Amino acid sequence: MLVREVDYLCRPSQLKVIPGVPRALKSLRAAGFKLVVITNQSGIARGYFSVAMLGRIHRELRRRLAKSGAKWDALYFSPHAADSAHPWRKPGTGMLKAAQKRFDLDMKACYMVGDTTTDVQTARNAGCAPVLVRTGHGGRDGKHPRAKPDRTCATSRPPRAGFSPVRLGSRYNARTVRAVNFGGW
Repeated sequence: MLVREVDYLCRPSQLKVIPGVPRALKSLRAAGFKLVVITNQSGIARGYFSVAMLGRIHRELRRRLAKSGAKWDALYFSPHAADSAHPWRKPGTGMLKAAQKRFDLDMKACYMVGDTTTDVQTARNAGCAPVLVRTGHGGRDGKHPRAKPDRTCATSRPPRAGFSPVRLGSRYNARTVRAVNFGGW
């Protein structure tokens, strides 16, 4: 949900950063959040693109965000097939556990922002506060119909002046929130 939804995005030229994303990322970092991107990339297992191509896509996304002064702290991906039971594939928590270990995170003090019920379920499985955004799938993927977010955000326009990432939810204050994890790009 950093970029416009494309089925099996497999070339850097297909990247289209959602308006307002760089500004929101910069605001979150300025507020002291760690920004971690986690993404399922089953197109690798399906043979649609290679790990090397995914690396090029990630570098291009990082470059485009950096032009606006935005960046993430870590990015993890699962190349495993959709029917895989691999713990790194969402709704498994392997990618979040890697971030937890790397940044010494208390998952109860973290948000996970995503556009699918799989992202919401991943957050629940890891103990994060799930935030559903209405970009991309907007929670209409139907894979985990019982997964309910703590908050839902419409993100069709850029954040207004004075945007406060802490307003994502009242569960934590700025001193206790440690990270925002993004499900998908």
